[in-house]
Amino acid sequence: MNDSAPGRVTLPDPAAVARRLDAVDYLVDEGMAMALFLALRLGKPLLLEGEPGVGKTAAAKALARALDTTLIRLQCYEGLTAGEALYEWNYQRQLLAIRLAEAQQERLTDADLFSAEFLQQRPILRAVRHCGPVPPVLLIDEIDRADDEFEALLFEFLGESGITIPELGTFTARTPPIVVLTSNRSRELHDALRRRCLYHWIEFPEPARAAEIVRRAVPGAVEPLIRTATAFVGGVRELELEKTPGMAEVIDWVAALSVLGVVDLAAAEVPRTIGAIAKTPDDRAAVAAALGTHQESQP
Repeated sequence: MNDSAPGRVTLPDPAAVARRLDAVDYLVDEGMAMALFLALRLGKPLLLEGEPGVGKTAAAKALARALDTTLIRLQCYEGLTAGEALYEWNYQRQLLAIRLAEAQQERLTDADLFSAEFLQQRPILRAVRHCGPVPPVLLIDEIDRADDEFEALLFEFLGESGITIPELGTFTARTPPIVVLTSNRSRELHDALRRRCLYHWIEFPEPARAAEIVRRAVPGAVEPLIRTATAFVGGVRELELEKTPGMAEVIDWVAALSVLGVVDLAAAEVPRTIGAIAKTPDDRAAVAAALGTHQESQP
């Protein structure tokens, strides 16, 4: 069955996508702008991969804001099932209906019980059946955390923008939802899933863009702190760390330093804040050593 849906989002070119995202304070490079433009124009899912903290999840959130549409999020985890992601039957309501029919000496058929009245929509079915002026953005976040078997449940939806419910038939979106999948590459994804998606790898931004991202995210931070902190983290990323800091950590660190009134990395409070960018004891020691070297080198 086809659910009435709005028209596909059309923007004239990748630059228009970048401008829309810039207006909601999400900065993209040319490669990311092109990937999002093609996903919108072709109606194809977009698989975003990259290190943790480089802005994959934020991209889907920003896209929903930029298009002024609904964001539907499915957070993946080990053991995720179809009932939690696609749809589920409301067994309690079905049981109550059976008891009520029995009390009235009526008999319910399977068609009575397995009808839309008793269907619970989970994120993917909600995206398929969404009605509004703009298709929703469906974020399937950290797909690599889900099991291999769950990926197979997505093939029909990713390829055809539809879901088959045996008791009711196939629900197909007239216009595909805007689907963004993210992965931290904690495991390899199935080739069949990759073939159904456009793909983009998000790099850690170059220094000038990293500084501009922090400037937007932490408007109260002073300029010298923004420049030195982003440059320092860029250098730290070259170290052999267990958990390499991403932009999310840079933003958290600059925000913490700003709360303390720090204007540059020479301040005495700075070493006590490195838990914002170093997430293990060994990484903390390595970052602390790098910070000490940095502070000693300052005039």
